[in-house]
Amino acid sequence: MIVGAGGLGVPAAWALARDGAASITIIDPDPIELSNLPRQVIYTTSDIGRPKAEAARDFLRGRFPGTEIDARAIALDASNARDLIVAHTFVIDATDSPLTKFLINDVCLALGVPFVYAGVIGMTGQAMTIIPGATACLRCIFEEPPSEVEIATCRDAGIIGPIASAIGEIQAREALRVSRGIEPMLAGKILTYDGAAAPRVRIISLSARPGCACGAVAKGSERERKEHDELRH
Repeated sequence: MIVGAGGLGVPAAWALARDGAASITIIDPDPIELSNLPRQVIYTTSDIGRPKAEAARDFLRGRFPGTEIDARAIALDASNARDLIVAHTFVIDATDSPLTKFLINDVCLALGVPFVYAGVIGMTGQAMTIIPGATACLRCIFEEPPSEVEIATCRDAGIIGPIASAIGEIQAREALRVSRGIEPMLAGKILTYDGAAAPRVRIISLSARPGCACGAVAKGSERERKEHDELRH
């Protein structure tokens, strides 16, 4: 299941269907806007006003008929998250809502469903895969969602389309590995990308935060714990 059919969700859905995923559910309540088209390249001007989930479904069905696509033009929220997530084997967090990201984290942990978190802002992006009970979770790093002021600041910064596409592809790779019984590359790790710095890509091993409700065992070296704290701040 992909939550969000925008800058992250579009490349993730395309990669999954291209590489033979049996079925994908796409969830997004938003309509397509003109400003989406430069980054979300499966949509065209004729799609403006249509729900993103439905337009993405139609695009993918036309090119990858072997993949079953279910489109839900709804928001994932506290009233439906459990029912939607429990019906899937893996969740891709491609939403731009911090509150929804934490909802995905908490419900997936409660249900034992693995998922991959991602975020993109400006020239930077990051992704991490959470295996319930085995790896650090989102709250191990950030603990609580950001404030409304922080959320507004992030939205003002915008995103760079190619960076979002690369992170979305990484999310799809993680989903496919899990579906094929292969250990995901980012289980217990976070990948960070900074297009304005060197090295551009870093992969940091994460330890669970002592006392976190995710239940993963806290472990790791002192160096890993320092890197972990750097990510939090």
